[in-house]
Amino acid sequence: MARAHPTKRGAAAAGAHLLRILALGLLLPMAACQPDAEAPRQPVMVSAVEVQFSDYAPTATLTGEIAARTLNKLSFQVGGRIGERTADVGQRVEKGQVLARIDPQEQQSDVRAAQASLDAADAQFRQASAAFERQKTLLAQGFTTRREFDLAEQSMRVAQGGVDQARSQLDNARDRLTYTELKASAAGLVTARMVEVGQVVQATQTAFTIAEDGDRDAVFNVDEAMIARTPVAPVVKIALVSDPGIEATGEVREVSPAVDPTSGSIRVKVAVPDTPAGMPLGAAVTGTITAKAQEAIVLPWQSLMSDAGRPAVWTVDPASRAVTLVPVEVAAFASGIAVVTKGLEPGQQVVARGGQLLSPGQVVEVAR
Repeated sequence: MARAHPTKRGAAAAGAHLLRILALGLLLPMAACQPDAEAPRQPVMVSAVEVQFSDYAPTATLTGEIAARTLNKLSFQVGGRIGERTADVGQRVEKGQVLARIDPQEQQSDVRAAQASLDAADAQFRQASAAFERQKTLLAQGFTTRREFDLAEQSMRVAQGGVDQARSQLDNARDRLTYTELKASAAGLVTARMVEVGQVVQATQTAFTIAEDGDRDAVFNVDEAMIARTPVAPVVKIALVSDPGIEATGEVREVSPAVDPTSGSIRVKVAVPDTPAGMPLGAAVTGTITAKAQEAIVLPWQSLMSDAGRPAVWTVDPASRAVTLVPVEVAAFASGIAVVTKGLEPGQQVVARGGQLLSPGQVVEVAR
């Protein structure tokens, strides 16, 4: 008996049915791998702070050094060769103490010459005075003329002038002899020495610099912008760098009118009355100034974000708990904080931590 064969149409139908089954089998696993687009996003856990205005008084601390208020630059009033030096850098000296001497041979010769001139002038005066007395007696007796008497008197007066001039020259020579000794004009500390034994110095050439005893200054190099923000006549708290327990209070005494072209800073001198003994010359100190308080919002620095390059913060809507990026104006930064003056209202909630994980409109969960 002959076997029946399927028709071509039946074979094609069977093949199409098989392809549909295979395609369905491939689609089912792929559909199972797709995320559920309608599933809601889980809230992000963040910490937040409440916005409130407070009085913020920024402080600025700089490092400077203790310096003498008065520096005396001492020099000889006459020139010559240094014959002796009795003081050195770092030595404390008293007022009137001899620091160095110039070889006095030239000045001693001047004194001897002036003394000899005075002796000669004095001898001439005694001779002219005797002649005058004789003419005075003869005139009274009628044995001389008035003219001779007047000439004798004139000669005596000229001789007297010669004596006065010679005595003045002797005094000047003796003064120049004392100038060969350089003495401290005030008690203090020698901070610089520019001469040595055997060196020839000129008059008015600086030989020693002495920091006078008394109140000291704390000297700081301050940025020009900080000068503009600093209140007038601020109180400066001075502390020793090596021992912050040694403190003093000072007031700004002098502000340089010129800006240092190298550092771009301005030199400020702060008077330190009753300078503690633990703050010697050259000691490194810190100076702290507290500016005038202003009303501002103080936030943790982690709360700041960037909105197209501008500072901004995330605020949390109390009803929906959705976040919004709000631009703010930052007045200053300090250790761990940012001072905001505009952009926020009291009572708002600002994300303090976790803001880097957020996007606009995202729902958050605020940690308690």
